[in-house]
Amino acid sequence: MQTQLSFDVVEAKFVKSSKALDQCPAANKPEYAFIGRSNVGKSSLINMLANNKNLAKTSQTPGKTQLINHFIADDKWFIVDLPGYGFAKVSKSDREAWEQMIYEYLSQRENLLCIFVLVDSRLEPQKIDLEFMLWLGESQLPFSIVFTKTDKLSASQLKTNVENYKKVLLEYFEEFPRFFITSSEKKVGNTEILSFIKELNQNFK
Repeated sequence: MQTQLSFDVVEAKFVKSSKALDQCPAANKPEYAFIGRSNVGKSSLINMLANNKNLAKTSQTPGKTQLINHFIADDKWFIVDLPGYGFAKVSKSDREAWEQMIYEYLSQRENLLCIFVLVDSRLEPQKIDLEFMLWLGESQLPFSIVFTKTDKLSASQLKTNVENYKKVLLEYFEEFPRFFITSSEKKVGNTEILSFIKELNQNFK
């Protein structure tokens, strides 16, 4: 019988979808939000961390996530799937409503311990990702960068692309944010992210 490692998720369940901050579950457990451009691989990453390939809905159509989706891991902490930004084919008014909902949630959710910003490791730094990270920094909101789809690159290409991000962000930040190298297909980065979450959970009051 395979031993369950202490940082693995044993059970993850959907809790609810919310249209606004005041509809979210009670803020009584540590919480982690996942956000990125549409089609960056967010649902696949969440499913990898949750050890449940059917938890978050994956789609080939960008912009399918339109609400604040809460999942609970082992009845101890929340995973939050936020709407993607970028290429979703929605009206301007809908997009503005999403942005307002996301910004209110990120800036006011009191039990939110870290925002995981997903970026496609295959691409050079994208303006929309950089602007979002700068907003998080200016707002003093804790975030980490998650490089996705790294199995699509050679080790040298990945290193170059990460260094490009460092070079750009260090023009604005005193130090490069904590980052994780991931591949949902290969389960790369799973242990590192869950260990980080476990560490933060221990300090939650």
